[in-house]
Amino acid sequence: MILTFCLSSGNAFADNFSIEFYNGTFNFELNESSKISFSEELSTESISNFYKKLNQSDHQSLLSSLLAYKEKHQLNDWIYYQLIRKTAQQISPKAENYHRYTLYKWFFLSKSGYDARISIGNNRLIFYVKNDENINDIPFFNIEGNKYMCLNYHDYGKVDFEKDKIFPVNIKVDEAVQSFSYKVTRMPDFKPESYREKEVAFQYRQRSYHFQVKLNPEVENIFANYPGVDFESYFNIPLSHETYRSLIPLLKKNVSGMGQKKGIDYLMRFTRYAFLYQNDENNFGKEKRLSPEQTLFSKYSDCDDRAALFFYLVKEIYNLPMIALLYPTHISMAVQFDKPFGKSIIYNGAKYSVCEPTPQEQDLRIGQIAENLQKVDYEVVYQYSPAAK
Repeated sequence: MILTFCLSSGNAFADNFSIEFYNGTFNFELNESSKISFSEELSTESISNFYKKLNQSDHQSLLSSLLAYKEKHQLNDWIYYQLIRKTAQQISPKAENYHRYTLYKWFFLSKSGYDARISIGNNRLIFYVKNDENINDIPFFNIEGNKYMCLNYHDYGKVDFEKDKIFPVNIKVDEAVQSFSYKVTRMPDFKPESYREKEVAFQYRQRSYHFQVKLNPEVENIFANYPGVDFESYFNIPLSHETYRSLIPLLKKNVSGMGQKKGIDYLMRFTRYAFLYQNDENNFGKEKRLSPEQTLFSKYSDCDDRAALFFYLVKEIYNLPMIALLYPTHISMAVQFDKPFGKSIIYNGAKYSVCEPTPQEQDLRIGQIAENLQKVDYEVVYQYSPAAK
């Protein structure tokens, strides 16, 4: 971050900030009038006063810069929120004044058009946003039939919203009307020099295959506090540009001389055997779904991670219909081939063949289901059809 001082319009001093944001640079000016202190106890009155002062300040230049950067770089909501977080961190570092930092985040997210709210209780400042998606691992409020997901839950650890007395701070922000989406359909561009190379290797039919995959550590930061989204959103998180270029063309080349079944078998075994297995409880101490790029980067991964990576590879290379099969303690994939193999899974009148992307006790072929799952009920939690892409 580069900080300089300059005279702004009206002869008032302003700070100019320059933040490196992935492959771009976000420049913004913070007018002196927008530097609002906050050292009071949390209360409806203190938060209302902070909002009133900031709202009456010359904040429009910064807000316009945020929205222009979002549009120019086509940032999904979750990535845009990371930009707001970094901006608030420069204005008011989190470690110095957490409440002020959070209020700046809330203000600029609200002014950007998102229906974000604030609640207080037990000296906690709870920040949440309207969301219409199925998020399963963070607390939420229901307000007038709308669901609001907590954006800063991770800062407090476990908060019992049933037992803790949490009171909403009702401040009407006219611009704050739209829902926030956790869908990540486009990864940001990263600087090419920020990538690292990782060797990924596996054997297929007595031949060794080696890949030098370019991976970016920033991806882990992007998804550090990412919640458990629905399977459609999760499975469709893409690779970043350089990672894609370092892997997908080579995989396409390797399967180009194979038939459809053999090529997908190759991708299935790549996903199954090129990475070490460990369940999330042992790896992270909790359930955590990795995006395809995180799975490539991580030393260990489990069935969720491999299902998402296998789905992504098959979609990019073959673009065939697929379904995700969720068992009580496992998730697997099934692909609709030109003709089915093994015992078919029939769903909505179509036949799918199971392709197990996670290591099992048996070396499963396409169309085979692990013995311990053959009599276990499953749920189809996602169906992909190329026509609906």
